[in-house]
Amino acid sequence: MKINKEILEIIVCPLSKEKLIYDEINQCLIAKNSKLAYPIKNGIPIMIVEEAKSLD
Repeated sequence: MKINKEILEIIVCPLSKEKLIYDEINQCLIAKNSKLAYPIKNGIPIMIVEEAKSLD
C-alpha cells in the first residue's frame, strides 16, 4: 500500500524533526539521521519512537 505524498511532506521524525524517506518494500518511513524506521500499518504511519525499529 502506497503512502500519500502529501503526508510525506508534512510528517517528520518526532525525535530529530527530519524529513522521512518512504520504504515501500519494507512498509516503513526511515529517518536517516536518527537511524529509525517507523512502521506503516494498514496504510497509517506509526510515528511513536518506541514503536520504531533501530537501523543500527
